[in-house]
Formats: sequence, C-alpha cells, structure tokens
Amino acid sequence: MASSSVKSAYWKGVRNGAPFILVVSPFALLFGVVATEAGLNVFETMAFSIVVIAGAAQFTALQLMNENAPTLVVLASALAVNLRMAMYSASLTPYIGGAPMWQRAWAAYFTVDQAYALSIIEYETHPKLTLPERMAYFFGVVTPICPNWYLFTLIGALVGQSIPQEMALDFAVPITFLAMIGPMLRTGAHVAAAMVSVTLALLFAWVPYNLGLMIAGIGGMMAGAQAELWTERKATQEDAK
Repeated sequence: MASSSVKSAYWKGVRNGAPFILVVSPFALLFGVVATEAGLNVFETMAFSIVVIAGAAQFTALQLMNENAPTLVVLASALAVNLRMAMYSASLTPYIGGAPMWQRAWAAYFTVDQAYALSIIEYETHPKLTLPERMAYFFGVVTPICPNWYLFTLIGALVGQSIPQEMALDFAVPITFLAMIGPMLRTGAHVAAAMVSVTLALLFAWVPYNLGLMIAGIGGMMAGAQAELWTERKATQEDAK
C-alpha cells in the first residue's frame, strides 16, 4: 500500500507538471537562441542552463553581460532574482525537511518556480501526505519540466537565428510567471507583496543594470511581511474580544 501511494503521488505530480511544458519549452528555446546570439557556444549555453537552472536569473545575467556590466553587478543581480529560491526552501522545509540528505540535495537543485508552486499547494491542500509521498509528488512535478528545459535549450542553441521572429517566443516568459503566481495569491499578504513589487519594478525601471528589480523584490517582501503581521495582530485582537 505504501509503495502504491508513493507511485500514485509521483504520477499525480507528473500530470500536474505536464501542462507547464507548453510554456517552459518556448522559454528554454528562447534562452538557447538568445545565448548563442550573445556569443556563447552550445557547450557554454547548456552549462548555463544545467548549472543555474533558473530562467529569470539566466536572462538577467545574459542581458547584463551584453551590456558589459561589471561582473559584480551581474552576479548580484542574478542572485537577487534568485533570492526567491531561499524563500521557497524555507517554505518547503516543514514538509520535506525530514527527507534523507540525498533527496533534499536533489530537491534543492530542482527547486524551480513550477515545482515549488505546485508542491506547496499540494502539501497545504493534503496535510496528511506522508514524507515519501511529498517527495514523490515533488519529483513527479519536475519530471516533465526540467528535462524539457535542457532539451529545448539545446534545440534553441543549435537552431539559433533560423527560428523566424514571427514565432515571438518571448511570450513564454510572462505567461510562465502569471500561470504560477495567479493561484498563489491566496491571502492579503500575497496580494500586497505582488502589487508593491510590480509597482516598484515599474517605478524603478530606469535604474541601470536592472537593479530596480532588486528594489522591487525587497519592497515586495517588506510589504508582504507587514501585511501578514497586521493580519495576525487583527486576528489576535478579535480573539481577545
């Protein structure tokens, strides 16, 4: 029974992650094209995707490299974009923190936006899942996503400029994040963080080297934290009455 439930959780993750192929594939294809146009060879492009495995940070770093930004700025900007991964890890720890080290190591590597978004919703919706079932679901989600990220990065790097501009592959970037963020805006704190970060990103779009994104990210986190504290204080006051 235990083995059956773990397999069931894995395949449920595969099914839930499969629709993201529709946006991850063109996203990766676009990165492969842009990276080779920027002067990276196929090996460098693939190493970039396999080692970093974070599309937003990869595009940020690539753009700054094209602008001849200082190395420190490139690294700091990519790190700032990827700071959300630290928050993802902290959020997942109560659910999968007890897994064996090797599983946690692989989970840390494969913690991408889609894996986190689907997994945290599954864990919160089904709190009685066992630890093996949670891990199986997580790895099920990344099974159709990450291999396709590598594959389509390679295809993009190989075909390069032969892809017609009419295909407009860049549509995949905003659609991917909208598909993930939408279902996660479940509380006032989430909405506050999203609204403040979007507003600040627009207001500080003029800041060189995309550093406005760092400002927006920090501001969004502060707004979300304050909104959550305000909600908790309000709930405490109501319980005291």
